[in-house]
Amino acid sequence: MARVEFGAADAWFEEDTRVDVHPKDPFKRIDIVHSTRPLRVAVGGHTVAEAASAQHLFETGLPPRYYLPPTSVDQSVLRPSATVTRCPYKGEAEYYDVVVGGETYKDIVWFYRHPTLESAPIVGHLCFYNEKVDIELDGEKLERPTTHFA
Repeated sequence: MARVEFGAADAWFEEDTRVDVHPKDPFKRIDIVHSTRPLRVAVGGHTVAEAASAQHLFETGLPPRYYLPPTSVDQSVLRPSATVTRCPYKGEAEYYDVVVGGETYKDIVWFYRHPTLESAPIVGHLCFYNEKVDIELDGEKLERPTTHFA
């Protein structure tokens, strides 16, 4: 058996589609559903987002993620971050820090400017790490999940 490191090749392809991050896991999936259940996000006790609707993204092995229209997020608390990550299922994510109450919360918001085709419904929407903020969905406060992002 031979092993080839992912970075050892100039490029990898699945059929004719270039693989930029890593190959997709056939046992992992993403589903995105639109919801009109109201959602509120608080950071450090300060409400920073209130949305009448959102895109709910379900990804194998992770808690649900709530992608909010940018107009529902208080833009005055967002500061662009230099952080960029890549996901084979969603694309390249750009991040924001949130500044409230004199505190800076690093990289707790992200968005996809050009998501993959399968994740097109989240284009330009903002998502907060459930593990690091308080989220109310339909008037009920959600428990903060424990993941490797916490």
